[in-house]
Amino acid sequence: MKSTNLLFLFSDQHTRRVLGCYGNPVVRTPNLDRLAERGGLFRNAYCNAPICVPSRASLATGRHVHEIGHWDNCSPYRGGEASWGHRLQAGGYRVVAIGKLHYRDVRDPNGFDEEILPMHVMDGTGPLLDIVRDDPLPESRAFRTMVADAGGGESPYTTYDRDITAEAVRWLDEETPRLGDTPFALFVSLVCPHPPFVAPPDFYELYPHDRVPWPVACETELRPHHPAFEDFRHVFGVREPPDEATVRKLTAAYYGMVSFLDDNIGRILAALVRSGLADNTRVIYSSDHGESLGQKGLFSKCNMLEESAGVPLILAGPDVRPGTTVETPVQLVDVFPTIVQGAGVGVRDEDAELPGHSLYDIASGSRPERAILAEQHSAGARSAAFMLRQGRLKYIHYIDYPPQLFDLGRDPEELHDVAADPGYREALSGCEAALTSMLDPTAVDRRAKAEQARRIEAAGGRKTILAQGSTGFTPPPGHETRYF
Repeated sequence: MKSTNLLFLFSDQHTRRVLGCYGNPVVRTPNLDRLAERGGLFRNAYCNAPICVPSRASLATGRHVHEIGHWDNCSPYRGGEASWGHRLQAGGYRVVAIGKLHYRDVRDPNGFDEEILPMHVMDGTGPLLDIVRDDPLPESRAFRTMVADAGGGESPYTTYDRDITAEAVRWLDEETPRLGDTPFALFVSLVCPHPPFVAPPDFYELYPHDRVPWPVACETELRPHHPAFEDFRHVFGVREPPDEATVRKLTAAYYGMVSFLDDNIGRILAALVRSGLADNTRVIYSSDHGESLGQKGLFSKCNMLEESAGVPLILAGPDVRPGTTVETPVQLVDVFPTIVQGAGVGVRDEDAELPGHSLYDIASGSRPERAILAEQHSAGARSAAFMLRQGRLKYIHYIDYPPQLFDLGRDPEELHDVAADPGYREALSGCEAALTSMLDPTAVDRRAKAEQARRIEAAGGRKTILAQGSTGFTPPPGHETRYF
């Protein structure tokens, strides 16, 4: 495989269910749709943790959350484990990040030669309320406020994304000519459609409220009432669904933010073409996790249903046949070996220990026999959650709650939990055995909670953290933190 440049486009909280190339008939995403047409679309891609910091640490290192111990939004990546950026640096690449990283600090050895407009966790520690998981569970006022305030306008995140896009375009226009024969890897990390749920007016107005889709099983009498879901609803302050007008307003804002994201990506891809390097540059697009958007009465992320744990994943450029569609389940830890292979920097002995597989190989027909794993250890997870996707089955294991099992082949909307169905008894046992062959769920849960207890104590204890409140979103550069 010929080594090339890399343009890695990343977003935040983008569920693959709100993207035209994934079959959504309402949302307008022409640039990402065209990117999928000229490359490969992975229809069943998952994050390895449905929350920002752990997901991004797994993406960087190609390792599962329990392997690296970045459990939550308060245990950020610090450059200690080798990342795909480090590997490319060692291979002679110029590796640059623009935008959100959500690591600890720009002074850490994060695997980039330069970080432009970086956004890291607040004060190097993150939102400590996320790791308070004992009884009584706290309730965040921040997310409830953002739901109520959804609509059209500008927010710190839309402003930040405009700045990120402008810097990415400038870098491709001005810096690539200076590189000579040095290959580059440019990681452009935008923040939309992460809340606040505010879309620029031109994009918000694309979606009249009476035309946006109503979330499946949003109503109290229709939604599933698994105790883990009730925990999430409590912590995010949405135990009862918002009124219809608010849900439609929030949905229109989210769709508008996705279209705004797509427009920014279009500007960056146009700059790549203008640079003359498009034919020698591989392009990846994905997101760190999804957004529930009211489906089954859930909002935000942090759960293991498709809206939250499923992410878009598009791969384009050399060695990907245009129009390729891949049904094989994949995960964000697959990106590490994909980037290493595409850059031609050589496979190392330690790579054999990584759980990921190259997406180039999978797009060419390889079907690795494995289970996809995701973990959740914070933000409403009183009981740690482990998700296994194996074939058409999705198994969700909780430490203190009953398991869930969904047959996605028959039930793609996950409306029927078949964990207690006698006809699925053997399948349930097989999934449980597959999970315990990968890790000890109880031991992993203890490790995460012990580390979180130490951090809570070091911060002054539970009462101090509760008194501080929650933030809702990490402030971008130049903006102060707002607590609720």
